[in-house]
Amino acid sequence: MEKRLSEIIAHALNIRPEQAEKVIELLFVQGATIPFVSRYRKEATGGLDEVAIEKIGHEYRRLAELEKRQESIRHAIEGQGKLTDELAQRIAACYDPAALEDLYLPYKPKQRTRAAIARENGLEPLAGTIIKQQLQEIEVFARRFIGEKVPTAEAALQGACDIVAEWIAERPKVRAAIRKLYEKQAVISSKIVKGKEEEGNKYKDYFDFRETLKRSPSHRILAMLRGRKEGVLRLSITLPDPSSVHGILAGFFVKNRHAAAFPYLEKAMEDSYKRLIAPSLENEFFARAKERADREAIYVFAQNLRQLLLAPPLGQKTILAIDPGYRTGCKVVCLDSRGNLLHNETIYPHPPQRQEEAAMKKLSSLIDAYKIEAVAIGNGTAGKETENLIRRMRFDRDVQVFVISEDGASVYSASATAREEFPSYDVTVRGAVSIGRRLMDPLAELVKIDPKAIGVGQYQHDVDQKALKEALDRTVESCVNRVGVNLNTASRHLLTYVSGIGPVMAAHIVEYRKAHGDFTSRDQLLDIPRLGKKAFEQCAGFLRIAGGKNPLDNSAVHPESYAVAERMAADLKVGIAELIGNEPLVDSIDLNRYVTPQTGLPTLTDIAAELKKPGRDPRQKIGMFEFNDKIHSMNDLEEGMVLPGIVSNITNFGAFVDIGLKQKGLVHISEIADRYVSDIHEAVKLYQHVEVRVIGIDKARNRIALSLKS
Repeated sequence: MEKRLSEIIAHALNIRPEQAEKVIELLFVQGATIPFVSRYRKEATGGLDEVAIEKIGHEYRRLAELEKRQESIRHAIEGQGKLTDELAQRIAACYDPAALEDLYLPYKPKQRTRAAIARENGLEPLAGTIIKQQLQEIEVFARRFIGEKVPTAEAALQGACDIVAEWIAERPKVRAAIRKLYEKQAVISSKIVKGKEEEGNKYKDYFDFRETLKRSPSHRILAMLRGRKEGVLRLSITLPDPSSVHGILAGFFVKNRHAAAFPYLEKAMEDSYKRLIAPSLENEFFARAKERADREAIYVFAQNLRQLLLAPPLGQKTILAIDPGYRTGCKVVCLDSRGNLLHNETIYPHPPQRQEEAAMKKLSSLIDAYKIEAVAIGNGTAGKETENLIRRMRFDRDVQVFVISEDGASVYSASATAREEFPSYDVTVRGAVSIGRRLMDPLAELVKIDPKAIGVGQYQHDVDQKALKEALDRTVESCVNRVGVNLNTASRHLLTYVSGIGPVMAAHIVEYRKAHGDFTSRDQLLDIPRLGKKAFEQCAGFLRIAGGKNPLDNSAVHPESYAVAERMAADLKVGIAELIGNEPLVDSIDLNRYVTPQTGLPTLTDIAAELKKPGRDPRQKIGMFEFNDKIHSMNDLEEGMVLPGIVSNITNFGAFVDIGLKQKGLVHISEIADRYVSDIHEAVKLYQHVEVRVIGIDKARNRIALSLKS
């Protein structure tokens, strides 16, 4: 089965069959993870990246499920005694889900349909005469079927037409032809439910809306579906010209337009489309549209999450973090360079208390006492005012000031994870700690929060939740393994996403670390209960040990390749410690000398890159940013203003930009660039510092329109 599926996947993804076959073996037979395969098995896969490997895995799972469905259908038809060799072959060769269901449709158990009743009344021979258009005196022939349950010839002909309509609707080639028409021409329409105008005001754009389905973007489809779910909108998917279906059906069934049976055939064709085919295809295309919209929305969410997790870290610095507020004050915490809580208290610089002088004095003393190197300020309520306060202060050392997104901080602070970390502190203190740690290392802190709570998606509650969770988990896993994890400082939550570890093993690692102290060698992982050689193979290359016994343990060089790296050093007559970080020396190595059947040039090239810059963090350096301090509310905005901003969320229809107000501004995709933009993620990045022009202010709807065009 795997060989046949690998050939189908290779054709679909435009890769070699052996590449697909090897990926399938690594993922589904050997149990390897995508990060491990893409990083350490390049020779086997032909250098496929994570995206390609993930697609292969997705296609394999989809096709494997389809094969289960094929088997189920074969078994069901065989149970009816109707499975022929030809039908079995057609089922086995069919890998299109819709076409497979079309094959099964004539044999699928149904409720008692009009056609079924007509068959019970013995009208099938009359239906055969209509569809063949052979008999001229069809009304006379129909009289033969009059009986107790068929009182007239007209009733007999109606029942026969019901049978013909079902035959037409169940013909796979007919459904395939009309389906193609839907794929090209189908239109999605929405109308307001009468009397729901006021309740559904937010769906005003869709009160009388119509567009070609294949061109309808995911956010519009999801918005309309949500409106229907809330009982505000009525939706339909139809053909703009249903008469085109008549031509298709005539091509299949009309043999003699002059036959007496022709009018009845025509009636059956019209009934078949309106009553049976159109509703069925409408449901199918709603499901397709939802699946496509989900897929696109999940992609946007995953891309945003990736950018968020890979946001630049400040690194190990002493941090003073502030969770701003008005009435309840600003929660202040001081953290050491490893994120441990040293001190916490509350200041009240804003209304109604207005204890600004006391607050500034307290902040100065804390910054001096704890040798603070950076201040992290949450961007929520009173965030702008708190930032202005800090920037007016003068310190006796260089203190950097950053505004940090606090999306999801409240979710973390009330979670079991936060209670476990800070059992003696309330949610306000935990939230401030999370803000400070996000500045230090966004990845390490954000993995503790459900990605859906971070606020970087679109219609996240409307999409398939299982597919969303799988995609976001893969994204987190990818980011964690791309950056690498310090084995001696990583939390249980961060370790959970390391290749081959998972929640149970992560807990075992943390317990081992508590009992035995810091790790000094990757080999010590093998001493942990239940962490066997397979798990070690998957995780070791992504775990770092700074200052350990072997300097390679602080690099992405996998232990299976240590011997190669050490041989390179020996050939250069230096120790491995002398080789690491010495770029000219590494560049002098002829990698071809070390090629073996097990270790090819792709792996050797990766080893050389790591020897030059071991354990290099792929994330960029953090940059400073300041909002316009003269903008405090929408009343301060004017069209044409150019303002500094930070991209806070990206959707398919545009990017939201924080310009220092509670209300974020929207840069519609048409205003993203001077050129046409097909994929918005190629034009802007999350947390990118930008300059935007105000092009619209709608105070009634609390909307700000911005532009990034030059």
